[in-house]
Amino acid sequence: MRVTKAKVAEHRRSILDSASRLFRERGFKDVGVAEIMQASGLTHGAFYGHFRSKADLADEACKEACKEGAQKWLCSADLKAVLDRYLAPAHRDNPAGGCALSALGAEVSRQSPELQKSYAEGLNGFVDILARHMKEDDPEARRRAAMAVLSSMIGALTLARGVAEGDPALSDEILDTVRRDLQDRFGA
Repeated sequence: MRVTKAKVAEHRRSILDSASRLFRERGFKDVGVAEIMQASGLTHGAFYGHFRSKADLADEACKEACKEGAQKWLCSADLKAVLDRYLAPAHRDNPAGGCALSALGAEVSRQSPELQKSYAEGLNGFVDILARHMKEDDPEARRRAAMAVLSSMIGALTLARGVAEGDPALSDEILDTVRRDLQDRFGA
């Protein structure tokens, strides 16, 4: 049976969406191709019609997750809106649907140079978006400020996730403290 180009594109999108969600939820190493294909509603054998390897899929899924996150940030009216949504318990508790930078950051250093490059491109995209919200006149100063804000956000979310079940109050405190500090320091 012949599959239309539209159906091929739909299948590819389904695979990417499933992989992106599963990789952010559990990491690259703990998710297999068979599981991704099952979550996509496709057979394992169909995988290689869309991707050369799991590493190729991981690279594409990282790009897509960063693109998706950047679109959400572009819709934010200001830095306060970004911080309020990012440093929130709902985001902390949903890594599968959240920021790829925080969910995948610890693992990226052990992945291929291609995936690391895609992650870096995504990171730069988020820095560029945040720089639009910075008050500094000098473009370099805006970029430095945006990098500091993004690093603080990712670090806080990572720490909050790390203690969420063991010490929920500490997890909430991390999110609240960093959100307030960044809002105070950067006029959000």
